[in-house]
Amino acid sequence: MNRLPASARLKLPFLVAGFLSFLFSVWLYFVQGETTAGIFVGLWVPSIHSLGSLLLTPVDVPVDRERQEVMS
Repeated sequence: MNRLPASARLKLPFLVAGFLSFLFSVWLYFVQGETTAGIFVGLWVPSIHSLGSLLLTPVDVPVDRERQEVMS
């Protein structure tokens, strides 16, 4: 039933949130005539995607060589 790989399932909420933010900003800008609010909400899209990249990118912590030598 779950055909999406785990990596895609982790990214999906951020992609959906960014797309909904984009649609909301277009609706505000063109339909409601709220140009400033539409631009403000449109700036959420890269912020949401950046947050997703920050949270989903693995952190590779380098091993401190001096400490490793002392412990050996």
